[in-house]
Amino acid sequence: MNNIKFSILLSLLLLSQFSFSQSTDELMPYMQDFKSISANNTVTITSYEKGGAHYVYVGGFKGVDVFSMDSEGKLTPVSTQELYKEEGPARGMVADNINGTDFLFVANKHGNAIETFKILEDGSLDRMYLTMDTDETHLGIAITLQVVHMDAASYLFIGGLEETPGLSSFKIENDGKLTHVQSMKDDDKIFTDGIIGMFTHKINGKTYLYTGGFQDNGVSSFEVKDNGTFKNINNIGDNTTDRYLTGAYPVTGVKLGENYYIIVGHRHHKYYDKSSGFIKNPDFVYHGDGVSVFKIDKKGALVPHYVLKDDENTKLQGQTRIEIVSVKDNEAVLAVGTRDDASIQLVKLDVNGILSPINYLETGFSIYYGLRSHKIGDSNFLIAGSNRFDLRKVATYRILPKIDRKGKVLRHIVNLKYKEGATEEQVNEAVQAFLNLKNEIPEIEHIEWGVNDSKEGASKGLTHVFNLTFKDDHGREIYLFHEAHIRLVGKIGPIIADVLVMDYWTEK
Repeated sequence: MNNIKFSILLSLLLLSQFSFSQSTDELMPYMQDFKSISANNTVTITSYEKGGAHYVYVGGFKGVDVFSMDSEGKLTPVSTQELYKEEGPARGMVADNINGTDFLFVANKHGNAIETFKILEDGSLDRMYLTMDTDETHLGIAITLQVVHMDAASYLFIGGLEETPGLSSFKIENDGKLTHVQSMKDDDKIFTDGIIGMFTHKINGKTYLYTGGFQDNGVSSFEVKDNGTFKNINNIGDNTTDRYLTGAYPVTGVKLGENYYIIVGHRHHKYYDKSSGFIKNPDFVYHGDGVSVFKIDKKGALVPHYVLKDDENTKLQGQTRIEIVSVKDNEAVLAVGTRDDASIQLVKLDVNGILSPINYLETGFSIYYGLRSHKIGDSNFLIAGSNRFDLRKVATYRILPKIDRKGKVLRHIVNLKYKEGATEEQVNEAVQAFLNLKNEIPEIEHIEWGVNDSKEGASKGLTHVFNLTFKDDHGREIYLFHEAHIRLVGKIGPIIADVLVMDYWTEK
């Protein structure tokens, strides 16, 4: 039970037994691994390749966990980095190479600061600088970072939330130190109150930066000059009919053919408690959830182009992260992480800027800002975590052609051995708690159990067997990360001496 990660291994080994469709429309995320983190939750995730090795940085309250990641998506812990004030949380992390040196920049939300770390040879971190907020900058509640490379230098653009909203630019010196260049205070014209997403396009020799404004419900475009200064180009706000920008959240972009696109998601303000005071303008109209596509014109301005609306066949409620998974043959595959649908929805953007759904996976946990795409060789991965404080896990997923599960069900077999000191009463309580999961997790189709009665002497001391049935991949994911399952693991883990978990697909 305390090593539930083994529950997915067998089915992953059997992937090669299924015939795959090669169509983009049939892609699906499949979990590869998950590991515990030391931070209290997962707020944000980034990844980086250094010297042929691949590293994952998982930030949350209290610190950043560093993992190495292999070509199968398996994670190995490397180190843990404490944050300024020992709190954080880490937000908007971005890793990049500045004139030969690898750095990780971390927005320390509650510290009102930006932390600069040097990435060492093994992927671990060494703090170099701490850039504090001032009266001239907008680093209060700093949450989003974007590195912009220009001909003469590289710049770090920073967006914040709540206290002092606006957009700031800092020059990144060769040693990682940040030198302030320009700050633009939020006003009624631009949408920079709560910049949770940023993206950069380079078009015809010019560099453009695009931001989303969570609190003021819109998107803005800026031209970035070679010296790191910037000017506003255009701004598009939400409406009550055909725009889906209330609570503008993730922002990303892609070039397909000769067309440049910006894709914007949102977590609508309806998902927040109006009485909390967090939402500055509680007078809003909810007309659904949707992912918006903007086309970029010759001047770098945003032009509304298309909206993929949520329906009964998609999982787009509460979009908090959008990642470009792959770009090939004039089409891009994107992953949309959702907080309220607790899912990863794959979508396709074609060369004409039309967004269409592919498949989704119900992850079993809400995704806040913790979703990252990463490529190793020819394999595309997603790395995800949750803002839930009870979970404290990070998971990897490989994007593969969807497996045909028609007519099959999944058996999840848990074999346990209790510690010698466990009393009969404790064991009975543990058994009943396990069986009670059926009442708390509807995705469990059936559960049965028994005490080992084998006479072959090959049971390795395992005494109790629990057999759970799920009808699909979603059910298993929801079970693994369900609050009730996490509570059970925490409760009975101290009396478990050993566990063996295996999954297999079989005919109904």
